[in-house]
Amino acid sequence: MSDQFFQSAAYKVEGMTCTNCALGIRRALEKEGFHNVSADFTTGEVRFETSDKSRLPVAIRRIESIGYQVKSALHEQEEKGGGMAPIEKKFWFSALFTLPLLLHMFLPVPILHNDLFQLALTIPVFVVGFLHFGRSAWYSLRAGVTNMDVLIFLGSTAAFIYSLIGTVYGLGHDYLFYETSASIITIVLLGNMLEHRSVRKTTSAIDDLVRLQKNTARRLITELHSGSETVEEVDAALVEKGDRVLVNMGDQIPVDGQIVGGTGSVDESLISGESVPVDKQQGDMVVGGTLLVAGNLRIKTSATGNETVLSQIIELVRKAQADKPRLQNLADKISMVFVPTVVVLALLTILFWVFGTDLPFRDSLMRGIAVLVIACPCALGLAIPTAVVVGLGRAAKNGILIRGGSAIDSFSTIDTVVFDKTGTLTTGNFRIKQLSCFGTPEDKVRGILYSLEKHSGHPLAQAITKQFRDAEPISFETVEEEKGLGVKATGKDGNTYVAGSYNIAAHLTDDDRHNVYLLMNDRLIAWLDMEDEVKPGAAELIAFLKNKGMKTVLLSGDRRWRCDTIAEHLGIDEVYAEQLPGEKLDVIGKLSGNGRVAMVGDGINDAPALTKADVGISMSDATQVAVKSAGIVLLKGDLRLLEKAFGMTRTTLRTVKENLFWAFFYNVAAIPLAMAGLLTPIVAAFAMAASDVVVVLNSLRLKTRKLR
Repeated sequence: MSDQFFQSAAYKVEGMTCTNCALGIRRALEKEGFHNVSADFTTGEVRFETSDKSRLPVAIRRIESIGYQVKSALHEQEEKGGGMAPIEKKFWFSALFTLPLLLHMFLPVPILHNDLFQLALTIPVFVVGFLHFGRSAWYSLRAGVTNMDVLIFLGSTAAFIYSLIGTVYGLGHDYLFYETSASIITIVLLGNMLEHRSVRKTTSAIDDLVRLQKNTARRLITELHSGSETVEEVDAALVEKGDRVLVNMGDQIPVDGQIVGGTGSVDESLISGESVPVDKQQGDMVVGGTLLVAGNLRIKTSATGNETVLSQIIELVRKAQADKPRLQNLADKISMVFVPTVVVLALLTILFWVFGTDLPFRDSLMRGIAVLVIACPCALGLAIPTAVVVGLGRAAKNGILIRGGSAIDSFSTIDTVVFDKTGTLTTGNFRIKQLSCFGTPEDKVRGILYSLEKHSGHPLAQAITKQFRDAEPISFETVEEEKGLGVKATGKDGNTYVAGSYNIAAHLTDDDRHNVYLLMNDRLIAWLDMEDEVKPGAAELIAFLKNKGMKTVLLSGDRRWRCDTIAEHLGIDEVYAEQLPGEKLDVIGKLSGNGRVAMVGDGINDAPALTKADVGISMSDATQVAVKSAGIVLLKGDLRLLEKAFGMTRTTLRTVKENLFWAFFYNVAAIPLAMAGLLTPIVAAFAMAASDVVVVLNSLRLKTRKLR
C-alpha cells in the first residue's frame, strides 16, 4: 500500500446537519475502501483519497445511498441559486399546518378541536418530518451511527401514533397530541433553518475568498503582420501561462503574473492583511484577486486556475476547516454514545411514571418524548466546528493560514518559540556597516570592491555594488569567481586583487569577525563589516512573547558572533549558532523535552525543523503558501502577524471551551427537568433549538471578538 499514489477528491454535499451525519458518511466511505475521509457538516464538504479515480462515481453513489445529495466537486464553480434553501421550504410548509393546530389551545372553535381535522393538518407535517428526519435516522442506523434525527423521529412518531390510536378507537381528547407531533417537527426544522443560516455565516471566509477570483480578463493580442495590439475580454479560465493581460485602475487582477509594462499601486490586503497599497513597477510579481487602486498594468501570466496563490489559499483554508482539534474527537465520542443513552433514559422515564406512580400513560409518554427532544446533542456537535471555522476564516482574512484545528490546539499551548535568523528575523538584505582601510585610500578601495563584486551574484556582493555604485571603477585584464572564497582579478596595472571571505586572509590575520576581506598583491588592504536588516516588528514580537511567559530561542547556521549580535539586539533568551540541518533537529528535540515548541522559519531550508516542532510556522512569501512542513503560514513573511496568530488561536480555543460548557450544561440541566415532567415536548423543542442557535452565535462573535 505504501507505494500507491493517492489522489484527493472533494465534494459539496447537502443534507448533513450534525456531527453524527458527518460521521456516518465517513464510515460509509471507509467501508468502500476510500482513505483519509473527512466530512464537515458546517461547510457541507466531504474529502477523501483514492488510488483509482474511476471509483469516484462509487463514492458519490454511496453518499447518496445513505440519504445525502452530492451537489458538485469543490473545484467546480457552483451556480448561486436564488430562492429559499430546501430546509427553509420544509419549515414554512410545516408551519402553515402547525399554527392552526396550536390555535385549539387558545380558541373555542369546534372544528379546531375535531380529531379528524387535527389529523388532516398533522399528516402533511408528519410526512415532511418522516422523510426528513426518518430517512436520516434510518440511514444513520444502517451506517452504525445514531444521529440526533433518531431522537426527533422517535419523539414525533410516538406522539403521532398515540394520537392516531386515540382517533381510530374514539378514545377522546385525552389521547390527542397531534399538535405535539407537528410542533416537534416544525420547531426542530426552525432550529435547523436558523443553524443553516448561521453556519453559512461561519463559513463566509471561503465565500469571500472565492468571490475575489476574477471571472473575466482583458487579454492582449498582438497581430503578427502589423504588430498592432488589440484587447479582448475573455473568461479568466481561458487565460493561459504566457498570455499578457491588461489591468486598469479599479480592476481586480485576474491572474498571477509579472508586470511587463506600467506602474501602479496594488491593494494586497487579501494575502497580507495590510490595507496600505503596495507600489508596483515593471518586473514585480502580482497576485490574482488583488485590487489595482492606481495606475495601469500589463501582466504576463505565470499561474491561472487552481495554480494561483488565491486558489492555494482557498484550498488551504478548506482543508484546515476539515481538520479537527483534540476536543472534537472527545465530542464525537460523546455524541456516539449520547443518543443510545438518551433513548434508554426516555424509556426508563416512561416506565417509572407508569409503574412507579399513578400518573396516566399519556402523561408518562409525554415526559419520555420530552426527554428525547430536549436531549438532542446538536449544540454539542456544533460547539467545536463552528468556532474553528470562524476562527480560521478570520485568521485567513488577516493573512494567517492556520492548517486546521490541531494546529490551534498545539499553538495555543506553546512554551518555547524558536526562530531561524536569515529571512525570518532578518530580511536577508545586507548593507555595509563599516569599511576599514589599511594603507590604501578609501576612494580607491571602494572602486576596487565595486569593480570586483559586480562580477558576483552573492547577496553580499550585490549589496556592495549597490552601495558603492558611485565609486570610480578600475579595469581588469581577467576576472574569476571561486565559489565559497570570493572574486579574483588581475588589473591592467599588473596588480592582483582578491575580495572574499576570511579564508582568503587567514594567513594574514587572526581576526575572523568580518564579512569581506580585500587583498592587493597578497596584502590585506581593507575589510568590510556587513549587517543584515532586522525585520520590522521583530523586537516588538520578542517582547510580546516574553511578556506571555514564553522562552525565545535563535537557531541558525550562521556564525556565532552574528547570531549573538542579533539575539542581544532583540532580547532573545537562548542562542544555538553554526548548526547544521541535522543538529537543528537535535536542538528541537532537546527543547521539546521541556515543553511544546513552535519553530519559525522560511519554510524551505528549515523544513525538517518545522516538521519536528509541535507547530511549524512558515515565513514564506505568498508564492510559497503551500509549504507542507508548516502548520501555520504567515503570508508575505510579516512577523507582526505572529502576534495576531497567537491571539487568534487562543481566542478560538476559548470560544470552543465556552461552547462546550454551554452544550454540556444545557443537557445536564435539561434532561432531569424533562424526566421530572417540568418540560413539555413543545417547550423542550424550543429549548433545544435555542441552545443550537446560542452556540452558533457565540462562535460568530469570533469575527469581531478582541484577541487576547
